[in-house]
Amino acid sequence: MKTATIRQKLYEYIRVADDKKVKAIFTLVEDEANEIINWWEHVDVINELEKRSADLKSGKDKGISWGKTKKKILVSK
Repeated sequence: MKTATIRQKLYEYIRVADDKKVKAIFTLVEDEANEIINWWEHVDVINELEKRSADLKSGKDKGISWGKTKKKILVSK
């Protein structure tokens, strides 16, 4: 079974499962789920964001303007 199919089946099941089963499933993945939810607490992520921000501010990275980004999105539709 493909991962996408498994995800869909889990999503559908969790939507209708009773509270006890949902809590049991969450207990299995709680640590990883909390890591994903709290991405801003990861030092590596924060360091990368700060580096990119500094590169944009210094001109090292020119970035892409919102206008150019929007135009590219609209053209690709």
